[in-house]
Amino acid sequence: MSEFDKRRQGAESKFVLDAEVKFRATARRNKLLGLWAAEKMGLKGEAAEAYAREVVKSDLEEAGEEDVFRKVRRDLDAKGIQISDHEIRQQMESLMQVAIDQVMAEK
Repeated sequence: MSEFDKRRQGAESKFVLDAEVKFRATARRNKLLGLWAAEKMGLKGEAAEAYAREVVKSDLEEAGEEDVFRKVRRDLDAKGIQISDHEIRQQMESLMQVAIDQVMAEK
């Protein structure tokens, strides 16, 4: 195998690993966001876990994270919980870093 082929194979492997980490971290972030929102809505135990799973599933509606944001926003509004869009997005951002750290620690 030539040096070029080794580099290409290394780059492809890194791309696959990065994509896997991003996928897993995004799912983890969505679960953490669901648990955060569940707490705000007064859900506990299995009800909170079930809600977090709903948030994870909501990410399958479309590409990007807007589907997750809309679900959480809609559910918080339905419960009359006053949290700004900015706070939800800020929570999404900070939980993404937590999720990446957790996924990387598992590797």
